[in-house]
Amino acid sequence: MSFSSFAAAEGTLNRLEILRRKYQSASDKKGVEYCRQIAFLGRRRAELIGRNKRVSLLKRRQKQEIATWFRIWLETPDIFDNWLALRKNTEEFRELLQSECMEGSKQGEGHGSGAKIP
Repeated sequence: MSFSSFAAAEGTLNRLEILRRKYQSASDKKGVEYCRQIAFLGRRRAELIGRNKRVSLLKRRQKQEIATWFRIWLETPDIFDNWLALRKNTEEFRELLQSECMEGSKQGEGHGSGAKIP
């Protein structure tokens, strides 16, 4: 699982959703719960970074945004894609994305998580 950038977080959530639907169609409750646990860990990690005063304000804002993505997916996975499309069209998100691009060109890769998605 990675959420080092908005694109990485979106990719992670897309892979989790594919797995969740696969498990759900097979009536595999443990598989569905596994997906939820991975998302919960991602959300928690993003929230921790988002509150860490030793991390730049810009990076904290980015991680807070990503934590919100994980929260929305956990609460309403069936509408997450539509919600994210709407969110990405907001001025607030476009500013965050632009700042991520500028910061990424200066610093390289950001934070991620060690959890693996099969």
